[in-house]
Amino acid sequence: MSALTLLTGDAQTFLAKVWASRIHLHHTRPDDLVGLLSLADADTLLTSSAIRTPSIRLAKDGAVLPESAYTRGATLAGKPLTGLVDARKALALFDDGATVVFQGLHRYWPPLTDLVAELELELGHPCQANAYLTPPGSQGFAVHSDSHDVFVFQTAGAKQWEVHGDDGPEEVLLEPGISMYLPTGTPHAARAQDSVSLHVTIGINQLTWRGLVRRALGPLLDSVPDTHLPAGYLDDPAMLAEPLADRLTALAEEVRRLDAGAAAVTEVRRFLTSRPPRLGGGLSDVLALRDDVDDATLLRRRPGHPCVLLDDDHGLAVLLGDRSMTVPAWLRPALEEIRARSSFSVGDLADHLDEQSRQVLCRRLVREGLLEVVS
Repeated sequence: MSALTLLTGDAQTFLAKVWASRIHLHHTRPDDLVGLLSLADADTLLTSSAIRTPSIRLAKDGAVLPESAYTRGATLAGKPLTGLVDARKALALFDDGATVVFQGLHRYWPPLTDLVAELELELGHPCQANAYLTPPGSQGFAVHSDSHDVFVFQTAGAKQWEVHGDDGPEEVLLEPGISMYLPTGTPHAARAQDSVSLHVTIGINQLTWRGLVRRALGPLLDSVPDTHLPAGYLDDPAMLAEPLADRLTALAEEVRRLDAGAAAVTEVRRFLTSRPPRLGGGLSDVLALRDDVDDATLLRRRPGHPCVLLDDDHGLAVLLGDRSMTVPAWLRPALEEIRARSSFSVGDLADHLDEQSRQVLCRRLVREGLLEVVS
């Protein structure tokens, strides 16, 4: 099941009819969502992981609490550490009604790392994950709106959401197994019910047509001379009019010659070389490569890792998410085979490469993080 299908049910219908329009609720098996971040997981992060700010913050009754109220300092190898969560203080504040916010979970909690990585590839937009642990009957934040779209799903307890739309406020009760989509700017607030509540919010930081056009036009604008405007133009605006018209005409001609296809490829390359590294299990792979890699070695694609192939002047560019690698163009059939499979053995590439070449390619793709060795 894809990440988008997990959160929306019918991904294609969602993208066609719901994106940036109105709230959307989806019911799925509770275990599919609870396993991404359980109450026990939140307990471990809060009390046993040496978590530090800004990966955590606390809020109560609409106000963010000062870090000094729940953090402490320490030393490590003689060097100071700041912002460490004092579990005793944090638990006391939680017991007094404060919500614990785990921020940027996609950077350090593997199940959400994988979910966000897969969702980014399906949507083509950067995503992030936060979680909110709220005591019974409490509310962390007042009615507010976000500057990005969000998916919300409950993993423990229940939360009553007040969602404001064109037809006025609507009450939505989220429980494990229910996910909700809120478009950008939707006012909302939520209150835990009779038991502790834990929910995850996936933020979608949209890439827009305006941004794409700006990036496409950027090099053309940079080519306009950055020289001073002429002295005296305040008294005689005509001194600006004709030179400006000339520059705008020249710029318009450059825009007409702009290769939209090349600009689109540049955008794809920009996105698929700028994601954070996701190398869970990489140590095991490095150790596995110390053993012989032969045709029987089983490999699989890492979750959420792209493999986009682009022809360039130097051969074939392989976009891997946080980087690109360039290989000879004759490797395309083998790489297309790898793209088409979720798992395979090295020997499955025999129709495209000789024994040594396919082993060398697979070793490199493991080192680059696209593939992992199946133990």
